[in-house]
Amino acid sequence: MMDPLAWRRFAERLGVRHPLIQAPMAGGLSPPDLAVAVTEAGGMGSLGTADASPEAIRQQAKSVRSRTSGPYGINLFAPRAPVAAGDPGPVLGLLARFHAELGLPAPEVAEAPLPDFQAQVEVVLEAAPTVFSFTFGIPDASVLEAMRARGILIVGTATNVREALALEAAGVDAIVAQGSEAGGHRGSFGGPFEAGLVGTLALVPQVVDAVRLPVIASGGIMDGRGIAAARMLGAAGVQLGTAFLRSQESGTVPAHREVLREARDESSRITRALTGRPARAIPNELITTLEEAGAYLPYPQHHGATRALRGAAAQRGDTRFMTLWAGQGVGLSREGPAAELVRTLMAETEVALRAVRG
Repeated sequence: MMDPLAWRRFAERLGVRHPLIQAPMAGGLSPPDLAVAVTEAGGMGSLGTADASPEAIRQQAKSVRSRTSGPYGINLFAPRAPVAAGDPGPVLGLLARFHAELGLPAPEVAEAPLPDFQAQVEVVLEAAPTVFSFTFGIPDASVLEAMRARGILIVGTATNVREALALEAAGVDAIVAQGSEAGGHRGSFGGPFEAGLVGTLALVPQVVDAVRLPVIASGGIMDGRGIAAARMLGAAGVQLGTAFLRSQESGTVPAHREVLREARDESSRITRALTGRPARAIPNELITTLEEAGAYLPYPQHHGATRALRGAAAQRGDTRFMTLWAGQGVGLSREGPAAELVRTLMAETEVALRAVRG
């Protein structure tokens, strides 16, 4: 049931007019320009820096802070226990054909596919954003304690009630309830990812009932109707990613934008072929080739093996091998300035809520 004060209380805690969070999409999709635009419009912008070097995070944070005094967030991937890479031969063999086609050096599995997490954390502490958010698990207690000591709000990601309870026990300040409709990586960490394939409509009220923390609804929310529904389910805030992919400030390359413009509800699916972790994207030749062969490495080794190809394809606008992130609500995405989208979303929400109230 909707708590009319929960929305306002959480907005005040974040220091925003609207507890509408622009999702921290990694891979350059949520650059400082987008974060600033959303924050200045009354929401909360975010930097998706999970795959960024510490210095890159530092520069992005400085760019945001130089242009707005409003709240913003920085997101990282919680480190996972190392997994044996297995035989990379089948994956590299398939990738080699695509590399040759684009004139790239032979593919390889990077020794360190991701930046050092602790070094990233040190930069986040230095930047002192309003929010530190994370996904894929729960960082060490010492990391969370250091964030608290800096006055940084801590937000974790859950894909089922079990994960939400674990986050609450760890002492986070709020929980993103990520429904199965969401684009990008699944944030699951408390078991097989299939156990976290709960739709937003079912997930949010069950998490709200299970924890005593603000719950941020995420997954498939694209317009004011979705935001109003999330509020009716008890969410204290919402987080939107796919909705911002076509905004002019996002880092979405033109070829990706074209694919999003034509995409519909059935266009995306969850795959391990891009990074080794389950993630929702629009399938292309890279995905179907690896899926048909059953050729996967564990994350992040698989991410490191495919990264060069995906990056080169994005630069060339070659959608066959790009990462085409998209959630199931992509058919409702819109073009235009991010600030205009925020204003439109909030106006639509008020209309939807008035209709419910009669």
